[in-house]
Amino acid sequence: MPAHKKRRKKQQITSSYIRSSFFGVEDSLVSTTGLIAGISAGTSEVKFILLAGFVAVAVEAISMAAGEFLSEETEQDLNRSKRHSSPIIGGIIMFVSYAVAGMIPILPILFFPIDQAIYVSMIAALVGLFILGLIKGALTKRRIIRSGIQVLLVGGTAAAIGSAVGILFKQ
Repeated sequence: MPAHKKRRKKQQITSSYIRSSFFGVEDSLVSTTGLIAGISAGTSEVKFILLAGFVAVAVEAISMAAGEFLSEETEQDLNRSKRHSSPIIGGIIMFVSYAVAGMIPILPILFFPIDQAIYVSMIAALVGLFILGLIKGALTKRRIIRSGIQVLLVGGTAAAIGSAVGILFKQ
């Protein structure tokens, strides 16, 4: 295989893995933060909030990994001549990125009183989204700050909706 085709194949594999990682981190920060903020609006019981957060991260990390594996495998089955990346590695990357990022909004609950922890969790997740956007901008060679703000706004809006639902159902 000529060198330029090998480079292109390697870039396709790398971009697929970056996509899996980016998707896992962004989705976990948004989902976990929205869940924690929403639940904490309804209860201040730390054990319950932590349980919900850990269960959500565990279930979603496994679900996202399985979805990544199956969708990558399906894509490869449809395009037999193109082998972009390993479905197993893509699934592992999705699992790890989701699980690690999910700890960002959970950890403050372990170290701060609950009324402060929720704010720290939300700020940590928003900072994480902004940093993820900066990384996206650097990798795609786009305006880094604009990319950071874009990911922050899109992800932050989604997380805010989770908080709003919890506040609506607050007893």
